[in-house]
Amino acid sequence: MASSLLVLLDDISSMMDDVAVLAKVAARKTSGVMGDDLALNAEQASGVRVERELPVVWAVAKGSLWNKVILVPVALLISAFAPWMVMPLMMIGGLFLCFEGVEKLVHKYLHRDEADTHAAVVAHPEYSEEQLLAVEQGKITGAIRTDFVLSAEIIVIALGTMATAPLSQQVMTLSVVSVAATVLVYGLVAGIVKIDDAGLALHQRGNALGAVLLTAAPLLMKSLSVLGTAAMFTVGGGIIAHGWHAADVLLESWAHASGPAAGVVKTMLDALLGVASGGVLVVCYSLVQKVRGSRGD
Repeated sequence: MASSLLVLLDDISSMMDDVAVLAKVAARKTSGVMGDDLALNAEQASGVRVERELPVVWAVAKGSLWNKVILVPVALLISAFAPWMVMPLMMIGGLFLCFEGVEKLVHKYLHRDEADTHAAVVAHPEYSEEQLLAVEQGKITGAIRTDFVLSAEIIVIALGTMATAPLSQQVMTLSVVSVAATVLVYGLVAGIVKIDDAGLALHQRGNALGAVLLTAAPLLMKSLSVLGTAAMFTVGGGIIAHGWHAADVLLESWAHASGPAAGVVKTMLDALLGVASGGVLVVCYSLVQKVRGSRGD
């Protein structure tokens, strides 16, 4: 009995070592996507009431965990029984990200009045609780929806690093990576949105660092806003290029022609492909909406 228990413990220890190695490799491979996820979600969490920032981050984090609870078993099933479906599904997700990115830009620059109204709702306390909650819920829903695509890419990339591992190790490793990614990303998001509060507290105590943080916080949020939108196009465009072989070959050849800056150029080309793809989808969506509207009249 004792020897059997020792053998079992040894097997568990060995498996956990293997899971740790696989998780480390998967984390390294998915770090870029996690960075994009961080930029996107930090931007989404801004623009709500100060006292609601952390609840919003927590709501999105819970949504992200549920996304991964759905995605991990689905990814394992597809990988086992229909691996050919992985890339088409990822391309749909990539196209969705590009569509969201272009729609966001169009909405920002062509519907400034509505954007200003949302900002006013948050800034002024005389607005009703229902209006405030509507703005907040819209941000949460949009962040969780975007997180679904990014979580799917993280899981697919992680799964690709352990294709030959036993199923039990794949399940454990994906679970570890999913939880760790969620805790890391949303822990950092929570810290970022509270930088200004920390700066104010330090400033009130006479600490010079407080003034630095108060100055840096709005600049950081503006930078994350730009980076978050850019991430939609680089991630989405990269997925599209990866699934569309002819486009990927063409973009790679253009990037390599630039010499040492090939990596940066390829990222920019992926982003341009993302903008173009998203633009086409937004135009098609707008035309469909107009047709449906004219039929309704």
